[in-house]
Amino acid sequence: MGRGAAGGARRSRRASAAAGGTRRARNRNAGGSPAGAKAEPPGPAVIDLGAQSGRWAAFQERHRLSCEEAARLLLDAYEYRGLVKHTGGCHCGAIRFEVWASADLHVFNCNCSICTKKQNRHFIVPASRFKLLKGADNLTTYTFNTHRAQHTFCKTCGVQSFYTPRSNPDGYGIAPHCLDDGTVQTIITEDINGKEWEKAVREHKTIRDMSKP
Repeated sequence: MGRGAAGGARRSRRASAAAGGTRRARNRNAGGSPAGAKAEPPGPAVIDLGAQSGRWAAFQERHRLSCEEAARLLLDAYEYRGLVKHTGGCHCGAIRFEVWASADLHVFNCNCSICTKKQNRHFIVPASRFKLLKGADNLTTYTFNTHRAQHTFCKTCGVQSFYTPRSNPDGYGIAPHCLDDGTVQTIITEDINGKEWEKAVREHKTIRDMSKP
């Protein structure tokens, strides 16, 4: 092969390689990744704290908080404004909980068959404002009729300090008499006719909303 023919062959191979590289680059750049590869999900949004960024960083450092912990504190302070943290539990101490609610409690006194038998006076809170601190393995549950109400009580002492009401399955009914002293200011009691439960709940203007955050 002469020098001219050899040079032409080399140029042809280089041109072919360059074309292949261009095609591969196009495949990669079409979606930001090689053809057929899944796109990466977007990362978490960066929050612009503006003039508060220095204050935020100092707050985290001073209290040794992660960004998530600091954000949770801020959200809790905003969402629970006007509320106090009550603590309580059963008689033997196996069950302990905390609940965010007003210091002025609105308590229901129901006269249905089971509430009459166990004197189940309670106030209702959203599930997000209740936290079981200990005793999950020491709880047992009684249900009847529709089985929607979850009557949870301590296996050891038998005390029901909280339960899941049929009227508010997305929340909890808390027994005010099972709260620790010092955080309740007043209690207003409202009688509710549990003997005609469906009618009473249907006509009540606010009970369903009490378990909404």
